[in-house]
Amino acid sequence: MEERLAQMEREIKRLRLYSLFLMLLVVSAGLFAFSKSGMEKFKEITVERINVVEENGQLRLVISNKSRSPQNLFYGKPLNPPIPGGNRPGIIFFNDEGTENGGLIFTGSTDSSGQYNAFGHLSFDQYNSNQVLYLSYQDINGQQKTGLHVDDWQTSPYWPDWRAAYKNAQKLPDSPEKEALLHKLMVPEEGRKAVAERIFVGKDNSKTAMVTLADRMGQTRLQMLVDSNGNAKLNFLDAQGKITYSLPNR
Repeated sequence: MEERLAQMEREIKRLRLYSLFLMLLVVSAGLFAFSKSGMEKFKEITVERINVVEENGQLRLVISNKSRSPQNLFYGKPLNPPIPGGNRPGIIFFNDEGTENGGLIFTGSTDSSGQYNAFGHLSFDQYNSNQVLYLSYQDINGQQKTGLHVDDWQTSPYWPDWRAAYKNAQKLPDSPEKEALLHKLMVPEEGRKAVAERIFVGKDNSKTAMVTLADRMGQTRLQMLVDSNGNAKLNFLDAQGKITYSLPNR
């Protein structure tokens, strides 16, 4: 009987060792397969932020909720003065040098008084500058403007330096000198603004569908319009915004 029990104990030990060996083999095979493919499959994940980076860790894309959205980065560092994060739910893109160069953001909510505000925005930035091509939807309690925008941004001076100078000028006490400085920064030379909307294709709050073309000062010079009643019109304007000719001419 004792010999029989001793034999059973030996068999149990062998089974334990065999089970341990099989478990280690399965785990090793799984780890080897994962390290080989570098991929893992999920049916569903819940996260507050995803960072897509290069092999060296450089940020290329961020998908995040509102509170964890990134601040505006320039060559991987915050602008001066910085633009804080935590207010842009969506996707933010970064170029090869770690500078933000566009994004897709969206919001929408109703306040305690029943007033609502909704916003959607897909933008592409000029190199080392601000957005020059963007799709935008803005609805402030029924006041809507929706469309495609194409802007001019000056290439000189360097955009971060220009932005810092403009922010500093805004902080100056009100005076003729402050207004002159702001104007000089916004209109660096005759007939050219630092930033100007050149093209808009969309509709405004009056439900008018339109195409507008502007000069380098941002002044509309040509309008193609179809109003909410289906009436079509083509307007030519001068540099002061006055209509000089229309079709139909009535």
